[in-house]
Amino acid sequence: MKILTPSAAELTRGRAATPIAFIRAIVRGYRARGMNPANALQHAQIPSAALDDPAARVTAAQMEVMSGHAMQELDDEALGWFSRRLPWGSYGMLCRASLTSPTLEVALKRWCRHHRLLTDELTLAFCHQRNTATIRITEARDFGDMREFCLVTIMRYLLGYISWLIDSRIALTETCLPFPAPPHADAYPYLFPGPLSFGAEAASLSFDARYLSLPLRRDEQALQIMLQRALPLTVLQYRRDRLLVHSVTQILDSNPGAPHTAEDIAAQLNLSVRTLHRQLKDEGVSLQRLKNDSRRSRAIKLLLQTRKPVKQVASAVGFDSEKSFARAFREWTGVAPSRYRSGAGNP
Repeated sequence: MKILTPSAAELTRGRAATPIAFIRAIVRGYRARGMNPANALQHAQIPSAALDDPAARVTAAQMEVMSGHAMQELDDEALGWFSRRLPWGSYGMLCRASLTSPTLEVALKRWCRHHRLLTDELTLAFCHQRNTATIRITEARDFGDMREFCLVTIMRYLLGYISWLIDSRIALTETCLPFPAPPHADAYPYLFPGPLSFGAEAASLSFDARYLSLPLRRDEQALQIMLQRALPLTVLQYRRDRLLVHSVTQILDSNPGAPHTAEDIAAQLNLSVRTLHRQLKDEGVSLQRLKNDSRRSRAIKLLLQTRKPVKQVASAVGFDSEKSFARAFREWTGVAPSRYRSGAGNP
């Protein structure tokens, strides 16, 4: 299979955010096999002097090229983590094994089960408890100075792949890492947005269980194309979140009378305000429309199921005055709140 790689111009374009520690880990894989990493470093345009600078960073494209060359030259997709090589195409096999799953939950179960065919030196386990889904990694041996890169890459690749499968960003509720915060810990929020815990008992990713029921949106043709540039899945974030509208609606409905600014909602979802507005636009809605829908539903429920005065209903759904509420309600339903109540919802 032909593997597509970034152009020379693309290599150094964009933010250099990937820690040089990950490049050094790849170099260790070469040296463990008695091989020279110079060719891969040259193709990735990474000067050897950068390896000695703990603060150095590389771009996502440079990481992609370095990893790709190393995997092919070492004939090892694990880059030296495990005691035996994982030949080129090993993780592609896992992708194919889960591609025909009806839902993300089934795909995850298949991935964890089939990963044991590649190695028994670490295992992945899927757990679904109440509203949270968790993927936990159990290590069967000491990975030494390859441990961080091994665990981070496996977790990022799996997260990137399942996001690709359902064509959606998966918002993490927690990421646990079983080692102390490294000097380059500031890079981790980029790799794993959301709450982070270092020094945990085991490596794990947790997210909203509602993603599990989403159907897969990819086929074999899409997989063939993705595998030509699969490595970016380990370093780049998926932008679109198919549960975003539902999550925003839950926040709005949980406290209808609150002002619910974009800043407050974005903070609760671990997003920037700009990203929140962009992703809602991608879904064909706006935050204001969702706020209006939530207020309208709550107002109608209070009008029809309680005897609260209209002024109190207005306050309960976040309006400063009865007049502004009445004006908005007429825009929503075509009638005044009092008439809506007397007509039992029939204008």
